[in-house]
Parts: sequence; structure tokens; C-alpha cells
Amino acid sequence: MSMFTIFGVSGSAISAQAQRLNTVASNLANADAVAGPDGQAYRARQVLFQTVPMGNSPASAGVRVRDIQESDTPNRRVFNPQHPSADAEGYVTHSNVNPIEEMVNMISASRSYQNNVEVMNTAKSLLLKTLQMGQS
Repeated sequence: MSMFTIFGVSGSAISAQAQRLNTVASNLANADAVAGPDGQAYRARQVLFQTVPMGNSPASAGVRVRDIQESDTPNRRVFNPQHPSADAEGYVTHSNVNPIEEMVNMISASRSYQNNVEVMNTAKSLLLKTLQMGQS
């Protein structure tokens, strides 16, 4: 694997993790949302990744976001007949976002992002040291 391929691999991972962080932020922002006027409550979204070949070597592969899917977990229904969004049975439909799961996703995506930035910085340092050795 070429040293320059490392930048492509890590760059693809950084881009994918950034999209994952944006999705987690959207989920957390809507964690307490109730059903809107159309009767549909917000549904949590999950990022699906796909491996992508990088360069000419079969050993090097990057990642990209294949799809962002809505969770099929049922929405939370809370009995509150006084709420303006309550249905005929007195239930209010809330989003199906689990804030604990989303915080775990956020930590995982953040660490993956940071690790790939560190990989790129290390590769850059190695390339610069190689260039400096050639100048001596």
C-alpha cells in the first residue's frame, strides 16, 4: 500500500464518520419530539457503511455511507389525554430515539474520526521525515 493511499483510506473514513455524527446530532435533537400535524413522529436514523476499494491494491479499502435508514423500532406512546397532540385514545406518540444509544454512537463516531485524523497526521510526519532524509 502506498503512503498516499493512506490519505484516501483515512479521508474516506473521516467523511463517513462526519456524516454519522451529523445523523446522531439530528437524532438527539429530535429525541423528545412528538408526532406532528401529519400524525407521524420522528424516527431515529442509522448510517450504513460500505467498503470501497482504494487504489490498485486489493489490500487497501476505504469506506463510504451506503444508506441512511430509519429505525423500525416502534415509537414510544405515552398516555397523556391533556396533551394537545394526544390521539383519540389519549396517547401521545413520541420519537423512537434512544438517547443512551445515540450517545454511545456519538462517542464511537467521534473516536473513529479522531483516530483517522491521527493516522493522517502520522502518515504526513513520516512522509516529511522521508523527504528530509533525502535532503541530507
